[in-house]
Amino acid sequence: MNIILLGPPGAGKGTQASRLMADRGMVQLSTGDMLRAAVKSGSPVGLKAKSVMEAGELVSDEIVSGIIGERLDMPDTANGVIFDGYPRTAAQAEQLDALLEARGRTLDHVIELSVDEDALVDRIVGRYTCAKCGEGYHDHYKQPKVAGVCDVCGSTEFKRRPDDNAETVRTRMAEYRAKTAPILPIYEARGLVARVDGMGDIDQVTQAIEAILDGK
Repeated sequence: MNIILLGPPGAGKGTQASRLMADRGMVQLSTGDMLRAAVKSGSPVGLKAKSVMEAGELVSDEIVSGIIGERLDMPDTANGVIFDGYPRTAAQAEQLDALLEARGRTLDHVIELSVDEDALVDRIVGRYTCAKCGEGYHDHYKQPKVAGVCDVCGSTEFKRRPDDNAETVRTRMAEYRAKTAPILPIYEARGLVARVDGMGDIDQVTQAIEAILDGK
């Protein structure tokens, strides 16, 4: 099964992709991670990407699709893949169709984690982590049991990501809408798009995704 997982930063894509990998043996294909891996491996497409990136230029669709093609040919993708961050344009959507078709595969679902923008801002702006062990907390939804002391390791140092502020989150949301707007109608016309409430409890979101994949 091959799916595209869509959703703005903070919608929970990473968490849900991890669960699908653990439960179904699917592989998450993130274009950023794949580019770095291809460059490191020194493959022909990776070397092309490296020279473009070193010149400070944007990697072309042709190179990105070449890297995705290389990755799809690896045996660990046999149980299906989760495309994350790709495609972003109508041209990339066409290239993805061609890549899958050439390998006798199809795109089965496009799942969008829909979110309430104000609630998402609240969710992201309030989050922080233990500086020592990385345990996550939130100003409103998950405080340490003892104020100022990590539940897991007892550290008293915490940190927040500098980009977890309202302005940045709203900019990311606008960017996401601009980037996904061109591809959603393509997949909607093919009846592939399903939406899940990304603001729900993590387990509820997982159950909703599983129901879509199982055709329930």
